[in-house]
Amino acid sequence: VAAEAARLVVTPRGTKSLDVGCGPGRFCLIGATQTDGEFTGIEQRKDLVAAARRAVAGLGLRNVTILRGNVLDLSFAPYDGFYLYNPFEENSDAGHRIDAKVPLSMDLLKKCARHVAHQLGLKPMGTRVVTYAGYADEIPGCYDCISTAFDDDLKLWIKTREYDPALDRLGLATSRSYRGSAGWVPPRRAGQGRLRREGRTHQFPAQLACAKQQVSSALEETRHAREQPRR
Repeated sequence: VAAEAARLVVTPRGTKSLDVGCGPGRFCLIGATQTDGEFTGIEQRKDLVAAARRAVAGLGLRNVTILRGNVLDLSFAPYDGFYLYNPFEENSDAGHRIDAKVPLSMDLLKKCARHVAHQLGLKPMGTRVVTYAGYADEIPGCYDCISTAFDDDLKLWIKTREYDPALDRLGLATSRSYRGSAGWVPPRRAGQGRLRREGRTHQFPAQLACAKQQVSSALEETRHAREQPRR
């Protein structure tokens, strides 16, 4: 999924991509080994940031930057493409909570979704955003879903209209994916079950496997550290 998402975002070469809520950096690490793009991930949890940075160092990647911070404080202006793997889901249900280290609430979910939608709305026409899972509430109405993959869970959105903040505030309702003619409609039709890759091939299989291993190792270290008794 991460490899396909990266290839969708990185057009053309040198695209600066932002992963919102990057966790241990899986998308950035895999994307950096599969494309010629530059990747930045932002994550607010200190241990996940540390795990991601260890993986970056382990792979010797020069085209990945991991930031620790809150997306509400971040401008999207420096970036060309974006990846969102349902970054605010844990605010919606206590069962989705990763840990108790950061405050969570439905109000925060809505605030973050509005911020991301506004930042994306300010980007130029043709901007690409890839989402995986979730309801794509962060995608403003000026973007259209162009294609999907992995049973419609992976979606490519492209900005096709000018952004109207006032109009978008009226339309940014729950479940962006189900707004019918006003929002996302599954583009899959008979005979179009999967996203066509148009001759693209999976490159650098060894680097991809190494990136996955680095992510797994960093996550295992993080889990082990969390399980240690506090002194």
